[in-house]
Amino acid sequence: MAKHIFVTGGVVSSLGKGLTCASIGMVLEHRGLRVRLQKFDPYLNVDPGTMSPYQHGEVYVLDDGAETDLDLGHYERFTSAPLSRDCNFTTGRIYSSVIEKERHGDYLGQTVQVIPHVTDEIKAAIRKVVTDDVDVVITEIGGTVGDIESLPFLEAIRQFALDVGKQNCLYIHLTLIPYLKAAGEAKTKPTQHSVGRLREIGIQPDILICRTERPLAKEDAQKIALFCNVEPSAVIEERDKEFSIYEVPLSLVDHGLDQLLVEKLGLRAKPLEIGDWRQLLQRIMNPAHEVSIAVVGKYIKHSDAYKSVYEALAHAGIALGARVLVRRIEAEEVEREGPEKTLSGMDGILVPGGFGDRGIAGKVEAIRFAREKQIPFFGICLGLQCAAIEFARNVVNLEDADSTEVSPDCRHPIVCLLDEQFDITNMGGTMRLGSYPCQLSEGSKAHQAYGNLLVHERHRHRYEFNNQYRQQFVAHGMVFSGTSPDEKLVEVMELSDHPWFVAVQCHPEFQSKPTRPHPLFREFVHASLSRREAKKSEAGRLRGEAARAATALAAK
Repeated sequence: MAKHIFVTGGVVSSLGKGLTCASIGMVLEHRGLRVRLQKFDPYLNVDPGTMSPYQHGEVYVLDDGAETDLDLGHYERFTSAPLSRDCNFTTGRIYSSVIEKERHGDYLGQTVQVIPHVTDEIKAAIRKVVTDDVDVVITEIGGTVGDIESLPFLEAIRQFALDVGKQNCLYIHLTLIPYLKAAGEAKTKPTQHSVGRLREIGIQPDILICRTERPLAKEDAQKIALFCNVEPSAVIEERDKEFSIYEVPLSLVDHGLDQLLVEKLGLRAKPLEIGDWRQLLQRIMNPAHEVSIAVVGKYIKHSDAYKSVYEALAHAGIALGARVLVRRIEAEEVEREGPEKTLSGMDGILVPGGFGDRGIAGKVEAIRFAREKQIPFFGICLGLQCAAIEFARNVVNLEDADSTEVSPDCRHPIVCLLDEQFDITNMGGTMRLGSYPCQLSEGSKAHQAYGNLLVHERHRHRYEFNNQYRQQFVAHGMVFSGTSPDEKLVEVMELSDHPWFVAVQCHPEFQSKPTRPHPLFREFVHASLSRREAKKSEAGRLRGEAARAATALAAK
């Protein structure tokens, strides 16, 4: 029987439950166990697909087309566990299923209630990820204990232990230990109250993971154990990390969490082998180079809106022994200040995805700057569409070129809806979503990066490049180096007379890991690093010439 770990959060939101779950999964995998990860989100949206990035951060897309919470990105980056739409459920999705069953008559005339019908639906969702090849299922409960919308999920996981036996379930509560500077001490009372709320519901945490800015004093850990009814060894410190989120698994190991999980759940685990991760941390902490990348987006103010993009850049840097210094630039700032002021000095420019017309002009100007100044450029999704618009206007000389998303009545619709999309009225779940094949042109930059002619990448978009303009683009030097296998859809475009100018319709950031950087991100960062090194060499040469000239002048 699979074992279950349920992770809840208390005191405040944004404590990092997703990172903690991912780290637990990674550590257990390094002990030879097969894990699955799953998250329940307490909001009423069916999925995060229609939510603003300012509300929710990025929408993370899986191979099967599921639009999910960004924490699933952490799960994939830290572990090898396969993920599907059964790994992310919202209150909206749970209630939709219950109501559909009620309308169908499945409840045989019963009064449909939160208990047992909603909680049964939640428990059924947990069982969906339990298969014969799974040793441990890690389920994260979104939100904070005490929130009214989380109650059905907490009740369901309380019942679940009765269904499968307490010996097969373990509850971890992630909490905050705030430090009051005025008092000069850490405070355990918020954690006591949070655990108290859980115990009122009927859940006694087995392990407490305590987020803290400073080391957790032994007496504080003992006090927490006493008042929260857990063993002192089960109070685990998780201090804020200085260098990288990839320190979290090692921190949990250093505090004995992996052995605690093995003992409490009776897991048949191998000895921990985590040397590869320690080597990874050494590369992160001791980079040989630095490189500056400008990310020109429209949701820059929200740090999680482009979470996977930032992580994929970091992964490329790890592989190349470089610290990637990301400069986050609002596209509208490029519009106001101009690209010379906002982008000068950057080693590479990346334009990520997005929706709507705000910031489009700034993105187009940033791309023009990268193309004309021979700065490595990487366009993703909307970044490809903006690159097509820029090329059409400034190279092909189609002045009114635009996307019909931005300008429905433009003379030259370079980017538009496909015929079969015109009748779609719903916004949620109606885009090109999930993994699609892409055929690459032999010898192209994309082919050289991947090392394969057929690749699969995840998509999340509705508008496509207009094939009516392909020949005009080719005649002016654009290379369509990747298409759908039937050649109807443009997937990759690049310039052969540029150091590195590649734009893709997909979202490659969703398939990057710290141990396996995505090839396009790796090559983009490599090209940016090469530009930086060339600039340094040129600056050194000029300084040398100036010094020799000064010496010669002094000799005269």
